[in-house]
Amino acid sequence: MAEPRILVYSTPFCGYCGAAKRLLTAKGAEYTEIDVMMDPERRQEMLSKSGGRRTVPQIFIDGRHIGGFDDLNALDKAGGLDPLLAAPPSTP
Repeated sequence: MAEPRILVYSTPFCGYCGAAKRLLTAKGAEYTEIDVMMDPERRQEMLSKSGGRRTVPQIFIDGRHIGGFDDLNALDKAGGLDPLLAAPPSTP
């Protein structure tokens, strides 16, 4: 079964970004990280995809906007993260 595509928009030195990446790593999930600190085009991409949210991290699982670390952590505590990570990726 293929893993869902996980995308994390982040910046260096961001504690919440580190926490999100640690949580995903602890779950055994591979993710693609995009550093938006010095890349205005990627930051604009993040803003567009996230509905205008400017804070990092912004996390997407299989194209679904999860939100920031607090959202990811709440999803995990509610038992909703593991099913997302285990589900096969949807096709666009």
